[in-house]
Amino acid sequence: MKRLLVFISILACINCSASHPVVKTGVEVLRDRGFEGLVGKRVGLVTNPSGVDSRLKSTIDILNEAPGVELVALYGPEHGVRGEVYAGGKVDTFTDPATGLPVYSIYGSTRKPTQEMLEGIDVMVYDIQDVGVRSYTFISTLGLVMEACAEKGIEVMVLDRPNPLGGNKIEGCYVEQPFNSFVSQYRIPYVYGLTVGELAVMINEEGLNRGQKGGQAPARCRLKVIPMEGWTRDMLYEDTGLPWVLPSPNIPFKESPMYYAASGVCGELYGFMNIGIGYTLPFQVFGATWLDPESLMKTLEGYELPGVSFRTIWYKPFSGSLKGQLVGGLQFFFTDYEKARLTEVQFMVMQAVAQLYPDKKAFETVSGIGLFDKVCGTDQIRLKFSENYRFDDIRDYWRKDEPAFRKLSGKYYLY
Repeated sequence: MKRLLVFISILACINCSASHPVVKTGVEVLRDRGFEGLVGKRVGLVTNPSGVDSRLKSTIDILNEAPGVELVALYGPEHGVRGEVYAGGKVDTFTDPATGLPVYSIYGSTRKPTQEMLEGIDVMVYDIQDVGVRSYTFISTLGLVMEACAEKGIEVMVLDRPNPLGGNKIEGCYVEQPFNSFVSQYRIPYVYGLTVGELAVMINEEGLNRGQKGGQAPARCRLKVIPMEGWTRDMLYEDTGLPWVLPSPNIPFKESPMYYAASGVCGELYGFMNIGIGYTLPFQVFGATWLDPESLMKTLEGYELPGVSFRTIWYKPFSGSLKGQLVGGLQFFFTDYEKARLTEVQFMVMQAVAQLYPDKKAFETVSGIGLFDKVCGTDQIRLKFSENYRFDDIRDYWRKDEPAFRKLSGKYYLY
């Protein structure tokens, strides 16, 4: 009987935690405030399926039903407002069948809302779950939306959400000209340790698209951030108690962003290694048909990477260039997140492969390196690393801007 009572008590705690998250997101704080700042206004909304409250109700529906709020248009970033477009696919302009609202594409012929798209909008709301990594395109969309709204005098309201990497991780060098792009739009590190609301304030104050070459920085927009309640900088997503809704197809789990940071740069070297895209472990493996997993694991274990562990794995991707082929590789895990250097895992794997397979060196086995440089924000990482294929040769360069950014970004902390 006592064991049964304990079991019931545990279930009650689990249910309590699930129904009462520790963190309240910006959209829920906005609702609690009676939609202050939107009542009596014509509202546009940039969102995707990750824009939900803790009970999984879409921000689209929340604003569309909000008393006194007139939601008049939706704006679709990469993957679309309903997640109907796969990675890299063109988003079309159409009418949302659920609400009858026009959905304007900002990931098609234009990635910045045109002034015509913004006609009649008083406030533009942004609500998308970020992943805390510079190359993830939604923050680029945010900056372009802010820029377009500044030009038309429209207020921007960002509904804040947790950074799933926490608020303390900062890794990687700044973007350098001429390597600014939609996957490296701001002069910030690869992992930047800010919530999307904090980042919005920073780029607004420091200059929108400040890394773009030529001309003066665009005018600041009228920006308002609706902060979260209960979030602290040491929280990972699992600590928030919030449900995870994948913001894009290959970020299915709450842990996915940390693996994206650890393997996504390497993944831009098409034809080098499979990183789990097209399999059930996106960004969580390094594999190839020619690879001996045991040898690779032994080599990597010899590097004694802090906070990272590996296991061998064999798998067959169900899509992509290696579809149906047997791939040998390593699955990796973060066993001590605070000690781990997320972004550096992939460079150590590239080093180990070059050590074991001199004929399989990363930059000598792929047809293109342009996107790798853009994601790194510079060609110096590739050029310095390819001299000897040793991480020691790029360590200082990769880390050089972290102290300065930590000092700069600290001015914009909301939590």
